[in-house]
Amino acid sequence: MSYIDEVQSGSNWPDAVPRVWETFLDTPTLGGASVDPAVVLVPVPYDSTTSFKPGARDGPRALINASKHLEDYDLELERDISRVGIATTTAIEPDVDSPVQMFSRVQKVVEHFASQDKLVGLLGGEHSITIGAVNAQISRYPELSILYLDAHADMRNEYMGSRWSHACVARRLSEQASLVEVGVRSISESEKHYVDAQQLPVLYWPNTDLPSVVSEVVGKLSHDVYISIDLDVLDPSIMAAVGTPEPGGMVWEEVTDLLKQVALSKNVVGFDVVELSPNEGPEACSFTAAKLVYKLIGYATS
Repeated sequence: MSYIDEVQSGSNWPDAVPRVWETFLDTPTLGGASVDPAVVLVPVPYDSTTSFKPGARDGPRALINASKHLEDYDLELERDISRVGIATTTAIEPDVDSPVQMFSRVQKVVEHFASQDKLVGLLGGEHSITIGAVNAQISRYPELSILYLDAHADMRNEYMGSRWSHACVARRLSEQASLVEVGVRSISESEKHYVDAQQLPVLYWPNTDLPSVVSEVVGKLSHDVYISIDLDVLDPSIMAAVGTPEPGGMVWEEVTDLLKQVALSKNVVGFDVVELSPNEGPEACSFTAAKLVYKLIGYATS
């Protein structure tokens, strides 16, 4: 039995000592479910490369706590999404000394559950954790493409002396897989020059022609898609609890409609929802983040 198996099954824990294991939607812990879960959620409370305000480390717990108050039944999809089986792992312990080592930890966990044909979703944490997840998935899906929703381009080659900053994530990902960015409304001059020179598909916001956006995104993505959502892609009026909010963002219906259409036409192999900083906004933001995770699970498992 691997270390991960021991931790998840509880065999590495004294029987007589109770423990708290917070799970999304208050569903059973991994190993405690009566049905084999189709979806595995992995909390990643990591924000060591954050450049402005730390706080995304508190995102997974706030999101999970809010999820316990969601209705299981989804009115739009007309079903109880949780019946597909949703399990939550214990959190990955952050490696604050080395981003590369942290990505390796994420990669190992995602590989472990993806090899069991689970839909693995990361609950962040900062955006750099996506690198580990994509590293895991690209070995299984060589033609993988990435749908990257973010207010910021994240296309810097280096930021504050590091190539692994959360401001460089999209650049690193684009070097190993096809990437489509949506919702960008903050970009540096050097990033804009790079995007234009490389002819990278970046759909800037605001954009009033959502059907055209959806059509273009679907057309540029390959069959197997990893979805990465930085919550600051949403307008601050509905998502203030992020480290670097930007006005003029996407609204709820724009994001969910895009996700739904992508899931209908593509094979969603994994996802992450990142950058929730609960102390930076009202508690409603944690509920919005939890609902978005639940919606994405519903779309991806329809």
